[in-house]
Amino acid sequence: MLEKIFKLKQNKTTIRTELVAGIITFLTMSYILVVNPNILSASGMDKAALFTATALASVLGTLFMAFIPNLPIAQAPGMGLNSFFAFSVVLGLGYSWQMALTAVFIEGIVFIILTFFNVREMIVKSIPTTIKNTIPVGIGLFITFLGLQNAGLIVRDENTMVTLGAMSNPHVWVALLGLILTAVLYYKKVQGAFLIGIVASTVFAIILGLVQLPSGSIVSMPPDISPIFMQFAWDHIFTPDMLIVVFTFLFVNLFDTIGTLLGVASKIGITDKEGNFPQIKKALFADALGTTFGAILGTSTVTSYVESASGVAVGGRTGLTAFSTATMFGLSLFLAPLFLMVPASATAPALIVVGLFMITAVVKINFDNMTEALPAFLTIVMMPFAFSIAQGIVFGMLSFVLLKAFCGKWKHISVTMWVIFVLFIVKLVLDAMEVL
Repeated sequence: MLEKIFKLKQNKTTIRTELVAGIITFLTMSYILVVNPNILSASGMDKAALFTATALASVLGTLFMAFIPNLPIAQAPGMGLNSFFAFSVVLGLGYSWQMALTAVFIEGIVFIILTFFNVREMIVKSIPTTIKNTIPVGIGLFITFLGLQNAGLIVRDENTMVTLGAMSNPHVWVALLGLILTAVLYYKKVQGAFLIGIVASTVFAIILGLVQLPSGSIVSMPPDISPIFMQFAWDHIFTPDMLIVVFTFLFVNLFDTIGTLLGVASKIGITDKEGNFPQIKKALFADALGTTFGAILGTSTVTSYVESASGVAVGGRTGLTAFSTATMFGLSLFLAPLFLMVPASATAPALIVVGLFMITAVVKINFDNMTEALPAFLTIVMMPFAFSIAQGIVFGMLSFVLLKAFCGKWKHISVTMWVIFVLFIVKLVLDAMEVL
């Protein structure tokens, strides 16, 4: 049955490899179970209910990705979009969280329509090959930066923005132990190197007293979801503010998703020479369904997670990896104390090593042609520096159109690219107006 559904032999993988890959993906992104409720509860939503909604939305979104496009990509409420939901829409603009949830639901419906009419697929295919080749590199640095932060190796600094963390921080040594152990095991081709590294790091953290073993039962029933389930407000749907909010959700989610899908697909090895892959429409449809059902459950935009690359790095190739991840999220509803015990510093090594694997795509970039090199470079550096996959794509594509146009290479710019260029400019103007 599994062979028939997921085509394991065709994708040169095994059940064991896929299941382990799914567990790795879950462990590297399980922080969302804690972080998402913390962020969204600032808007007045019930925090306990948000834990259940986050887990259920992750289960559904990831199952959509497992069975519709058969890809090893997990979905969950997106970071950045949840902050926009809570701090910009609710606390900033003064709207209710019910109104913000309605905007997310509308975004999901719009995405389903755009996917049905191939608009999102058309946008993906219109992205220049040089940008597509660059996206995995930028994501690699983005993931590495996230891993270094989780490890405590890179911390915030008032004067220099970021700086080296304190080496006296025991979490740093937990991460370094895991990093060296994972690298050695991977070099020796030990199956489950990433998972062993995470478990060993967690045990080390327990020995150092950084993690407390659950004092009570590790099994508990999930909190009631009814306070936020289908809590929509339709009285502001035709206002300019609602239009701006929905547009922002659409914009960020669209290019975050495109970047993640192209980046992870590249590492799976299913992309063609233009950087496209056969399941792109199905993947975008699964993403749209995830957002729509996530809003119904009571959480912010559900999107594809770049941490899925950690599962791909250990051999995940099919939807069985995503199914495994979804299963782990399902178990977390009842085993939250156990899963939430794993510290961020223990999963940091997996992210750092995955970042290493993803930057290898840099060799595909033509650095001899400035109209190709600068857009590629901006895409790469803006992802980690702006801490946004979407913004990296924005700056890469804007510079691509401008350079090609000013250098007289008009035939390299498609009509779709011009439309996207105008939309980017509109988005930047709206952002500037919001600041003013």
